[in-house]
Amino acid sequence: MTSVEPAHAAPPGPEQASSVTSVTSVTSARSTRSARPGRKNRDWLHGLLMSAPAAVGLIVFVGVPFGYAVVLSFYNVRLGSPLEPSFFGLEQYRRLFTDPDLSGPFLRALLNNLTFAVFVVPVQTALALALAILLNRKLKAIGLFRSLFFMPVVFPMALVAVIWRLILARSDQGMLNSALDAVSFGNWGAFDWLGDSATAMASIVVLSIWQGVGFQMVILLAGLQQIPGELYEAAELDRASRWQQFRHVTLPGIHSTLVFVAMLTSVLSFRVFDQVYVLVRGGGLDEDATRTVMYQAVTTAFDQNNIGQASAITVVFFLIVVVLTLIQRRVVRPGNED
Repeated sequence: MTSVEPAHAAPPGPEQASSVTSVTSVTSARSTRSARPGRKNRDWLHGLLMSAPAAVGLIVFVGVPFGYAVVLSFYNVRLGSPLEPSFFGLEQYRRLFTDPDLSGPFLRALLNNLTFAVFVVPVQTALALALAILLNRKLKAIGLFRSLFFMPVVFPMALVAVIWRLILARSDQGMLNSALDAVSFGNWGAFDWLGDSATAMASIVVLSIWQGVGFQMVILLAGLQQIPGELYEAAELDRASRWQQFRHVTLPGIHSTLVFVAMLTSVLSFRVFDQVYVLVRGGGLDEDATRTVMYQAVTTAFDQNNIGQASAITVVFFLIVVVLTLIQRRVVRPGNED
């Protein structure tokens, strides 16, 4: 009996192989597309869970108080008054811009805030960049020098204001007056740095830059350390000078970080309050020359007991800061950014 062996399948031809490959590609593409939504959903959920504590804190400690301030700005609310709050509508805002007794101090405070920001933002950012470049070196005990420059940031602003009150004291015992008197061989008399309107704001500017420059320095230092060293090596091979390396390698490498630092410094400069309050109340600081919007809002609320007017000041100031921040962001935004 003759056995018949099964015929082996012929190897697929070129056309069959191409069809099998195309079917496999389509199947894998469909599986990839079906897997992407699930992965995106998981990433979105993880991001939401990680940002939830910060979002809750922002809503509870910023959003809710600001919303309450908006509501209070429409009422005549007096702190400690036995009378019930009465609805004022837009009267608080009208008085803020038309009543000379209110609009004058408010506009002067807003001008002081703008003056403070105009000097602090560029000077503090440039100084922070210079310190970051100086400390971005592999030297012995470089960590100690970085800690020393960052140390003023750790100190509370109230403590820093007290220290600078001793430095800028008007008497002969003031540290700055004593140093100038020694350098001038007794020809320098006692000068009231805080009480003179010409130097009061300058004193606040110097104090604030000294206290806050270390924070911006650390951020810029982190940005500098992210620039690949190969870029500097290639620039040296092209015989680029230090200035050319700074312009064409350093600045482009930290552009986003520099924009962030400038915007952060701008927002913080509009929040200036602690140093002004401490030095006005205990250091003889010229109040009119250094009055800020935050200082006026606090004194209106707790010295004049006018909660409604103080709330209107904070709301208007918040809107002004938001508009200025958006304008600044628009100006400094890179051209290739959407």
